[in-house]
Amino acid sequence: MKKVYKIKNLDCANCARKLEEKLNKLSGVNECKVSFMMQKITLDISDLNSNEVLDSVIKTCKKFEPDLIFLN
Repeated sequence: MKKVYKIKNLDCANCARKLEEKLNKLSGVNECKVSFMMQKITLDISDLNSNEVLDSVIKTCKKFEPDLIFLN
């Protein structure tokens, strides 16, 4: 299942790269792309327990970038 999330307050391209690396290591995430320029996160996640995977993605983002806001 592929999801695209608009985000706000991602500070720099280096932060986006580090966040992408952390999200790609999460269980249930097949692939993650974080775009600083577009201010979006594109996730390809397994359908099983998708809500749990999305919760862990949000928690990881907030831990790494506390000011990050998900717009959708």
